[in-house]
Amino acid sequence: MRTKLFFSGITYYFCTENSEKMILMTLLALAGLAYTLWRIWIILPLDTVWKILIIGGCLAAFLSLFLNFMPFLGKVPLWMSSAIYEIGTSSIFILLYLVMIFVLLDLGRLVHLVPETWLASNGWTSLCILTAIVGIFLYGNIHYKHKVRQPIELTTEKHLDKDLKIVMISDLHLGYHNRRADFAKWVDAINAEKPDLILIGGDIVDINVQPLIRENVAEEFDRLDAPVYACLGNHEYYSGIHKALPFYKDAGINLLRDSVVTIGRLRIIGRDDRSNPRRKDLDDLMNGIADSLYTILLDHQPYHLEDAENHGIDFQFSGHTHRGQIWPASWITDRLFEDSWGEHRRGATRYYVSSGIGIWGGKFRIGTRSEYVVATLRSVAAK
Repeated sequence: MRTKLFFSGITYYFCTENSEKMILMTLLALAGLAYTLWRIWIILPLDTVWKILIIGGCLAAFLSLFLNFMPFLGKVPLWMSSAIYEIGTSSIFILLYLVMIFVLLDLGRLVHLVPETWLASNGWTSLCILTAIVGIFLYGNIHYKHKVRQPIELTTEKHLDKDLKIVMISDLHLGYHNRRADFAKWVDAINAEKPDLILIGGDIVDINVQPLIRENVAEEFDRLDAPVYACLGNHEYYSGIHKALPFYKDAGINLLRDSVVTIGRLRIIGRDDRSNPRRKDLDDLMNGIADSLYTILLDHQPYHLEDAENHGIDFQFSGHTHRGQIWPASWITDRLFEDSWGEHRRGATRYYVSSGIGIWGGKFRIGTRSEYVVATLRSVAAK
C-alpha cells in the first residue's frame, strides 16, 4: 500500500497540467548539477580521493531530495526524516546559487576578466565561493525566521454588523521542516492580534500529513482564539487529500471546499484548488447569493483574477506563489502571475496575494519575505 502511494505521489507530481514545466525544471536541475560538480572537481586543489568524497557528498545531498517521496520516511525518527527533507530541498537552492557563481566566473574568463588560474585547483577561489554560499544562506535563514506583519485597510459601502479584524495567512507548509514548535510561534503572533476571524489561503500541509499527526499539531490549531476558515491548496493534493481532510477536522479548521459560509454581514467563499479539474465554477458558487453582503474569496492559486472582478467579489485572498522564495526566482513569478505578491485591484475588486508565512523546502528567504496579513474591514456606509 505504501509503495502504491509513493508511485501515485510521483505520478501526481509530474502528471498535472504543469507536467511539462515540472519535467523541464527537473532536466534543468540535473544539467545544473552536472555543470556544478564538474566545476567543483576542477577548482578544488585537493587529491582525487578528497574530490571524490566531496562530489559524492554533494550528489548524495541532491539525490536525498527524491527520498521525500519514499514511504520509509514516515517510519524513521522524525529528526531523521526532517534532516533528509532539509538537506534534499536546501540543495536545490544552493545549487542555483552555485550555478550562478560559476556561470559568472566562466563568463568573466571568456572576456578575460577572470584569470584561468582562478578556476583550476585554486584554494582561494574555493574558499571565497564557500564563504559566499555560507553567508548568503545564513542570511536567508535568519530572514525567513522573521515574519513580517502586513496591515491592510479594507473599506466598503455595504453595511457590516461591526468593524472586523481578520488575520490572513497562506502556505504554512507544515510538515518535516515547519514543525510544531515553529507553528506555535505563529499561533502566538496571530493570537496577539486578537482577531475576529482567521483565514488560511491553502497549503497548510507540505508533502505529508504524517509529521503533523505524529507531533499532534492539531493541538496548536486549538489554541487559536478565533474561528478558522480555510481553502485547499495544491500541496493538500500532493500530500494525499484523503489524509489531509481528517486532520483538518481534528484541528477544528472550517474547510471551505467549493462552499460558502455567511457570518453576520460577511460572506466567505472557499474554492477547491485548481489541482482538482472537477472543482466548481465561480458561477455555481455565486448562484443565488445576494450582492448586499461583503464577499471574501479564498482561492489558493492566483490565476484568472478577472473571474473575481466579473462576479462582483469584494476581496480575494490567495497564496501559492511564495514570490519565488529566493531571488532571482522572484523575477520569474512576477512575470508568470498578474499579481505574484501584495495588493492589487481590478475594478471594484481588491486582491492580496501573500508570499506565505511558511515555505517549501529549505528555510531561506532571499529577496522575498514571510508574512501574515492583518486586515481591518470597516463599513463607510451612511447610518
